Amino acid sequence: MNVRALFKTLSMPLALAAIWAFFALKLDGDALRGLPDAKFIFLGSRNLSQLMIEFSIIGTLALGMFMILLTGQIDLSVGSGVGLIGGIAAVLVTGHAWGAPAALGVAFLAALVLWSLMGTLIVKQRIPSFIITLGGLLVFKGAFWLVIADETVPVMGVDENLFSRITTYYLPSNAGFILAGVVVAVLAGLLWRGRAARVAHGLKVPPAGRLGLRLVLIAGVVFVVVDRFNRFHGLPVTFLILATTAVVVYFLTRHTPFGRYLYAIGGNEEAAVLSGINVDRVLSGAYVLMGAATAVTGFMQTAYQGSSSTTVGDLMELDAIAACVIGGTALKGGRGTVWGVLFGTLIMTSLLNGMTLMAVSPELKYIARGSVLALAVWLDVRLGRD
Repeated sequence: MNVRALFKTLSMPLALAAIWAFFALKLDGDALRGLPDAKFIFLGSRNLSQLMIEFSIIGTLALGMFMILLTGQIDLSVGSGVGLIGGIAAVLVTGHAWGAPAALGVAFLAALVLWSLMGTLIVKQRIPSFIITLGGLLVFKGAFWLVIADETVPVMGVDENLFSRITTYYLPSNAGFILAGVVVAVLAGLLWRGRAARVAHGLKVPPAGRLGLRLVLIAGVVFVVVDRFNRFHGLPVTFLILATTAVVVYFLTRHTPFGRYLYAIGGNEEAAVLSGINVDRVLSGAYVLMGAATAVTGFMQTAYQGSSSTTVGDLMELDAIAACVIGGTALKGGRGTVWGVLFGTLIMTSLLNGMTLMAVSPELKYIARGSVLALAVWLDVRLGRD
């Protein structure tokens, strides 16, 4: 393994370790030194639980963005979309006394329609996705403010607990461990299936022992995480949403023709057309899936804030893009993994969470987020020259 490949492999773990070490020393120094009455702040179970909720929200949106970036396209409208879709649901529940399931269902369908329309404009009219989604950013933001009438709409109503409990409900400890076992089993099945498919096609595969070791490490991390959360209230239901989204996206991108088409289009769209891939249909499908991810994120973000206000979703499109690029997804398309996106999201979320605990001013937060995005793009350009 050459130096560049080694750096690409270790850069994310080292960056995450450095971020956690910095905030742990700054915020938990007394507790780490064992001083009396000192409590863990950043590494405490309560904050780790909140960090997991924030990670789940941004991660779900980033997974949707991942499928768009794989094709070499982009979506700048998702931040405004998060606010709009969450606002529609909140207004229906609070202002019109709808039941939460019906309100969430209507808002979800609205997201599918809106992103289907954007995808159609992009593929049928050959308009650059940057322009269409930039327009969507402005349109959705204005529509969002109209929907909530520039007011703060609380998440309450006839089913006042159902909407808000998206981010306040925690699984019991036993259920958390059972779920962890199911997740590990599903991941094992997907990894083994992928290895078997490569063997069947005569492709090079790592030794079975290495795959087994990887599964053991993953299982260890999963069960340690669940045990840590059980020391607070339990595993947040938002993590279940993220895990489900991640498994679905992983299956789509790695084990279906649709996923292979996403990579092929991003790698060389002209070659994909010549090989018989229906590029328009695949791109439209990617934007519909982006709409679904935006809707789910909108529900979680609005519930997490406890209300729909004009600031919901601000800059989340940049957080999602940064998470993908940090995780190794190429802006030009054709390269990236679900694992990388989740790792990039954890890095971004940890940075924001730590700065909040340190009471960093909003101005410096904006500078940090912009700097991380610029650094991620620079690394993508530099390390992508293989």
